[in-house]
Amino acid sequence: MPRRSKSSAPEPDDRREPVHLTADEQLLEAPPDYGRREFTHTDPWRVFRIMGEFVGGFDELADVRSAVTIFGSARALAADPMYDLARRTAHALGTAGFAVITGAGPGIMEAANRGAREAGALSVGLNIELPHEQGTNPYLDRVVNFRFFFVRKMMLVKYSSAFIFFPGGYGTLDELFESLTLIQTGKVRDAPVILMGRDHWEPMVRWLRDVLAGTDKITLDDLDFFHLCDEPEAVVRLVTHARERRRERLALGQGRRRKAR
Repeated sequence: MPRRSKSSAPEPDDRREPVHLTADEQLLEAPPDYGRREFTHTDPWRVFRIMGEFVGGFDELADVRSAVTIFGSARALAADPMYDLARRTAHALGTAGFAVITGAGPGIMEAANRGAREAGALSVGLNIELPHEQGTNPYLDRVVNFRFFFVRKMMLVKYSSAFIFFPGGYGTLDELFESLTLIQTGKVRDAPVILMGRDHWEPMVRWLRDVLAGTDKITLDDLDFFHLCDEPEAVVRLVTHARERRRERLALGQGRRRKAR
């Protein structure tokens, strides 16, 4: 039997030219384990997580109506006068038919959810994942958890008809100035910003007036975007008036759209 020459022997498979995979094949081909782990830490994957948080938030809060968001320090203790004021303010708002939304944590947030619960109003908490995990307070009817601050902040704004700020730290100030920016730029309308605790906020208001408005960084009219308050009854009046104004504006807009058709 003649011996086959080396040159005529079939080449091993690993010497063949690589086959080009179609887009469908690449999509359907399962990546190795390390590929999965790496992909879940990429920006495209984060986009899916962000979308999921938005969808989940919209789904959980779609039925929330006539709500107010109450902000303030997580460090306030039950003996703090601001804790009691937040509790009484939320109770008064709940009695007037408003749901109460907070960041779900302790301190002022707990006081507000507690007051809402005691009034029989819907008590909502939007919790955030932090390096030192923030626990939720025990006065919540509904909790929505978030990984991303900006998604949570949008939900705190979207479903609220008023923003009430008690003394707090960097987080409270961040949310305060974001709310004011949204109002100043016309992104949010008919949503009063109420600063509870006149003695606490007046030094900041003087700085806004004397330094920012005094050097034309803002106008004096921009100081009309918020109200200083100490009494829950005054808060209820402001929020109720804003709700009625918003309803009138929305009804007018619907009427104009019907005529345009």
